[in-house]
Amino acid sequence: MRAGGWPPVRWPPGVVVGAAGLGLTGLVVLVADLLGRQLGLGALGGGDGRGGKVALTFDDGPSAGLPALLDLLARHGVRATFFLTGERAESAPDAVQAMRAAGHELESHGYTHRHALTFAPWNEARQLGWHPEPGRKGKLYRPPWGGHSPFTRWLAWRAGVKVTLWNLESRDWLAQDGATLARELLPTLRGGANILLHDGPDPERSARTLALLEALLPELKVRGLEAVTLAELKPEPIGWREGWGRLREMLPRSPETRKRI
Repeated sequence: MRAGGWPPVRWPPGVVVGAAGLGLTGLVVLVADLLGRQLGLGALGGGDGRGGKVALTFDDGPSAGLPALLDLLARHGVRATFFLTGERAESAPDAVQAMRAAGHELESHGYTHRHALTFAPWNEARQLGWHPEPGRKGKLYRPPWGGHSPFTRWLAWRAGVKVTLWNLESRDWLAQDGATLARELLPTLRGGANILLHDGPDPERSARTLALLEALLPELKVRGLEAVTLAELKPEPIGWREGWGRLREMLPRSPETRKRI
């Protein structure tokens, strides 16, 4: 034993290499999440805003609450973009047809609602391979939760789909009433907004989203904003400046911020 201390620990070479490999893998995963989901670099975000247009985009459907949502949108003369999951779409073909007949844009939220990191690469390829309108050009894919694996962007390129995120969150998953969520959203609403909302998946969230929209949609007209599909908005790739703004938007709002709003 060395004077004044324990003998040095000598780790087997295999343990050192394995630990280094795990550390490198973890770093790659973190970088993919930071660049792909949080900053969103290279994914489609919002439009340029010069035409005073905004896009309402609904994830997770079709849900049981879809008929009420379609009725509300029709009453306000709004066409939206729905990012559907394959499992739910296949179990509700009439709902998919109703969205299509109403003139809404149908895009992919993946075949199943799972985070990209839960897939092996070959299974993630199947996830990105599903689309409600497979023969169409300009197909979009929004990963569940915006999640990315290190392979997501490459697999999307191979599948011929463009990863599409958002640049404004409705936060309709929070346990607040819809009118409050709309009031907090409105001060940040500008032309070019690609607004993240949800179609369900449960009755409580459906009701919250409907209440949010009941307060939001009349205000769009007051502000001279037109709700359109993403195809009409023409979202642009997210750069570094937009990415940092998007990262700040994802942070929780403090009580002080809520009071100012």
